[in-house]
Amino acid sequence: MHHAWLLAGKGGLGKHDFANAAARELVKEEGIPQPVKDHPDIHTLTHLPKDDKEERKREKGEAFETKRNITVGQIRSMQQRLTTRPTLGSRRAIIINPADDMEKSASNALLKSLEEPPKGTFFLLVAHRPSRLLPTIRSRCRTVRFPSLKPAMLEQIITQNSPNSDNLSVEAAIAASGGSPGAAIEFLDQELGPIAAIFERILDSGDNDMTERTTLIKAAGQRPSRARIQAILGLAQTSLASGIENASGTAQATRVEAHQKLVTLTGQAPTHNFDPNLLLLEVSGLLASAGMASQ
Repeated sequence: MHHAWLLAGKGGLGKHDFANAAARELVKEEGIPQPVKDHPDIHTLTHLPKDDKEERKREKGEAFETKRNITVGQIRSMQQRLTTRPTLGSRRAIIINPADDMEKSASNALLKSLEEPPKGTFFLLVAHRPSRLLPTIRSRCRTVRFPSLKPAMLEQIITQNSPNSDNLSVEAAIAASGGSPGAAIEFLDQELGPIAAIFERILDSGDNDMTERTTLIKAAGQRPSRARIQAILGLAQTSLASGIENASGTAQATRVEAHQKLVTLTGQAPTHNFDPNLLLLEVSGLLASAGMASQ
């Protein structure tokens, strides 16, 4: 079995849950009892709390802010553990989620482990934007792509997770999700319906007088959280992409260009210290350019 796997697809498709289930299968050995909860031979690297204050929140089980990157220190700590034998059996699994949020030095450090993996060690790299990974990391992994889900399956998942949502909200969430159940549920949790309507008006008519952009900033709320900003960025991408196939000529080219810029912005947002209002103005400006081209 290959030692490194890249689990690629949109956010919210269940890649992390798959990685956890796969890791348990990989480390399981006949005759060795397996723990139900935390497994000593499955190591997950993800965003750490931002500071000591946020660490205390995590310890209490409260919501906490995280660092923007997976750090080289986390990779080096993991590599030190690889010099010892697994605890229960002969195999261990390393999950990195999201691998595309590793800082550059962390990626370079990980590459050494991927080039010469210890015997019995398997790497599962969860990536929402695989293109952000080093080509040398991608080339050492086998890729498993997670497809978007069809509306009927999305509706079933949404109904299970948000049973109190009305039909119109569910329909809007499915339309805005791009096939991702996580994005659909986040759409409902973040109450993004009004923002989706603003994006639709901008794409339909442009925004010459900046009225819709002002409305957008108000709808986003004062000091929107990082999670809300990321959800809005994801919604903007889906809104732009949905009309690309039906557009033609200059309108289609403008939408494609705007979508590419939006993808870049979305990738930068977790690690750059953008002002939220200016970022939303930039996003809505890209949508407005696509709306004007359609005119």
